[in-house]
Amino acid sequence: MEPLKGNRIRLRAIEPEDEDLLFKWENDQSIWQVSNTLAPFSRKILREYLAQAHLDIFQARQLRLVIETLEESMPVGLIDLFDFDPHNQRAGIGILIGESAEWGKGYAKDGLKTLLNYVFKVLLLNQVYCSIDESNIASLNLFKNAGFRITGIKEKWNRSFAGWSNEWFLQITSDDWSAKERKEGISLRNS
Repeated sequence: MEPLKGNRIRLRAIEPEDEDLLFKWENDQSIWQVSNTLAPFSRKILREYLAQAHLDIFQARQLRLVIETLEESMPVGLIDLFDFDPHNQRAGIGILIGESAEWGKGYAKDGLKTLLNYVFKVLLLNQVYCSIDESNIASLNLFKNAGFRITGIKEKWNRSFAGWSNEWFLQITSDDWSAKERKEGISLRNS
């Protein structure tokens, strides 16, 4: 069993050949609001990032993986662990499905489930957290269905052309994950 293989996707390391894809997705202004991006990324910056992508999560304090389909080995998105804190055994998580044509096909759900299994069973983290703008209902539902709980709200946290919006803070612990496995009566290891 591959620890980073789901039912429909696999999570793989970023390769230098992914530069064009990263350039396209990182510079897509339609997602800048959810990624807290304010300026485009240059190819030079992306190449420097790719040159460091081989670093272990304990060195880099982050891990970015490509979500690719099992059948076609087609990249459809990215999933990140960031602010990795080995002492407190926690990390933030973010996910992007790059093309709207791929939304709603279950890739984000399978990728999130696969990474959470890896986080709790291989990295042995105690918790994972994320922050989601109140307007991003799809992401809120994705994370809540994966077992995350809303544990806080950051009021008037994000500014856009439409005005201010709140941001939800969500967490899942290893105990929550184990309880979800027991409740569903199946192994979430994607065997």
